[in-house]
Amino acid sequence: MAKRTSSAAEILRNRYVNNDPERKASVEAERVNAEIARLIYAERTGARLTQEQLAELVGTTQSVISRLEDSDYDGHSLSMLNRIAGALRKKLTVLMTASDTNAAAPSSEGTSQ
Repeated sequence: MAKRTSSAAEILRNRYVNNDPERKASVEAERVNAEIARLIYAERTGARLTQEQLAELVGTTQSVISRLEDSDYDGHSLSMLNRIAGALRKKLTVLMTASDTNAAAPSSEGTSQ
């Protein structure tokens, strides 16, 4: 007998994503975009800056900062994130983690180290 759940997120994930690799990738991309947007917003507001003030420090416009803080935006660049981190006197760190603990590690054959 299958285990039942009352978690809305789990029910939706099972119904709409299930084991579809394309849908899983899409959900993951959206999760990353939302996480970046929340991070920029949290760091900016934690520094007690307006979007316009941060934009001036970064050398861009308020509308760019607004777009970066929108979870639907998918054009984040490491260059811009690094500029924002520098303006906030922070260090940008990028971390890669396993997406599937059952997946085999990619071979390093034919790659330079």
